[in-house]
Amino acid sequence: MEKKRIEQIIVVEGRDDTAAILRSVDAVTIETHGYGIRPSTWDVIDKAYETAGIIIFTDPDTAGEQIRRRLAERYPNAEHAFLDRSLAEKDGDIGIENASPESIREALAKAHRPMSADRTVQETGSADVFTRDDLFRWGLDGMPGAARRRQEVGSRLGIGMASSKTFLRRLNHFGISREEVETALRDSK
Repeated sequence: MEKKRIEQIIVVEGRDDTAAILRSVDAVTIETHGYGIRPSTWDVIDKAYETAGIIIFTDPDTAGEQIRRRLAERYPNAEHAFLDRSLAEKDGDIGIENASPESIREALAKAHRPMSADRTVQETGSADVFTRDDLFRWGLDGMPGAARRRQEVGSRLGIGMASSKTFLRRLNHFGISREEVETALRDSK
């Protein structure tokens, strides 16, 4: 099977992540080597962001989310790919390197670019703004099983597992439509 070519540069945490990506797709990666990103690495990521564009694809753990936030702050129009924690865990270790090629391909196929001034409602198809009331109504916050439901819906939408506050922010940040959420809710039952 021929690997799908990813045009953007994929920003990952380490060399094991790169190896897993290259088993899954034809792509170029940049490794941050953790949170302490070197000035020379920032320069490489800057160039990739300005030319090919980047996809931020960090581990679904606390350190990965901290690195993602740091990258997203510097690169506000970067795409984001999320991998479910359950798909990235092996013997207590959590990382992209533990995921199957199919899981990595699916996460990259669902990569999202944030809503910004240069993305219109017409382009994204969403003018929806979600509130905490929506999460309550959908059973994604404030009731037993809400975290599990958020995980299922987040997986289907490609926005990952998150606390209700972060989940809400991602729905709005990535321009997810109400229809997409409702479809994911139906499919997760």
